[in-house]
Amino acid sequence: MRLTALDPAARALGLSAGEPLGRVRARIGVPIRIRPADPAADGAALERLGLWAQRYTPRVALYGSAEACHGLHLDVTGACHLHGGEAGLLDDLGRRLAAGRIPARLALAETAGAAYALARFGTAERVRVAGDGTAAALAPLPVEALRCDAPTVIALKRLGLKRIGALAAAPRGPLARRFGMSLVLRLDQALGLRPEPLVPLAAPRRYGAAQGFLEPVLAQGGVVAAARDLMGRIAPRLAADGLGACALRLTLTRVDGASTVLDLGLSQPARAPARVAELLRLRLERLGPGLDAGFGFENIRLDVTALDRMPELQGGLAAPPEPETGALADTLRQRFGRAPVRLEPRASHLPERADRVVPWQRGPGPAWPGTGPRPLVLLPRSEPAEDVIAAVPEGPPRRFRWRAQVHRVAHAEGPERIAPEWWREAGPERDYYVVECEAGRRLWLYRSGVHAPDRPAAWFVHGLFA
Repeated sequence: MRLTALDPAARALGLSAGEPLGRVRARIGVPIRIRPADPAADGAALERLGLWAQRYTPRVALYGSAEACHGLHLDVTGACHLHGGEAGLLDDLGRRLAAGRIPARLALAETAGAAYALARFGTAERVRVAGDGTAAALAPLPVEALRCDAPTVIALKRLGLKRIGALAAAPRGPLARRFGMSLVLRLDQALGLRPEPLVPLAAPRRYGAAQGFLEPVLAQGGVVAAARDLMGRIAPRLAADGLGACALRLTLTRVDGASTVLDLGLSQPARAPARVAELLRLRLERLGPGLDAGFGFENIRLDVTALDRMPELQGGLAAPPEPETGALADTLRQRFGRAPVRLEPRASHLPERADRVVPWQRGPGPAWPGTGPRPLVLLPRSEPAEDVIAAVPEGPPRRFRWRAQVHRVAHAEGPERIAPEWWREAGPERDYYVVECEAGRRLWLYRSGVHAPDRPAAWFVHGLFA
């Protein structure tokens, strides 16, 4: 267990993020209070702060992994005059964050990279830099302010390039050859020589509904009933626009203010309240005790987070109903907590490369090429079969030992010859056989290469039919 974040009192003791907890407790004699890290809750809190920051500009982006996910980018181009200019915006933002007891370092610059570097590595807690002063303001900052990975930073410092100013003065060609284009890209983005696209937070949901309760909801059945009523209020608006919900978010707010968010993904657009309620019931059953209602939920909100076209359709009276594969996929997803998948063919005739796992999608799957019989279970890696006895060197096996057991073959079919992919790597040809053992097990074996008196061919088990 390691420290991930510290308050000012802990930093005053000389502690730093990344230290093992056991070493910290052994090194200092002051009692410290430890709380488990919760990255999901931190991300949700940062998103709420980003939505609040949209009061200044609609273009608010969350810090990503390169910025350690602890901050916000605000593109205030054209919005500063609404708050008394750049200085007025910084003052108002800092005052409101301080009133909410949220410690923050603020920097306003021409580029997102420069603003991040000045906020995280500058000497002042509030910095404002004009466009022509970006390079001079970044020059004394350490190279880690460019959001590079740790190995790159260490290598730069070993070469004596400890400051951004020294790095900016170095020739770009050798830098790119030695450290790759990512370092040059970060430097150019900070200096404004290349654009840095940011992904802003999504706009407020258009299709949503909320309900408050005088008597807090404690039972899961009450949550499901409330979600059904909320979807009943949203469905007419979706139908009027010819849309259906592909993803929904249910937000449960407890009496003490804590919130629980549940996301529901649908494989096909839907707006039936009963269907949404059934999927939510399955989700709550899977959570079980994991859903902590505390003293009850006083507010429940349902939002549509993804949409798709859903025109009104009416089938013929004599037409047979289509199989509800989409409904089955949604039910399995909520029951087991994982999205369903399916196999998709790949352009390869080698069995281990002939398919791949992809997320399940509604509609008919891709056509599979015609091949010989394939086992129901394909081993992740073919396993050697030893002590193989064949009637003739090129014939099927009659007896072999696999997984410490001797198998006697009662019937064999084959061979099916599969050549290696010469454009990938050289290798021997394979002769596959479907064999049925006397014990009733059906296996898929292949002989690798040709049999020679001085070098017998190797045999491998690659799959199981039953």
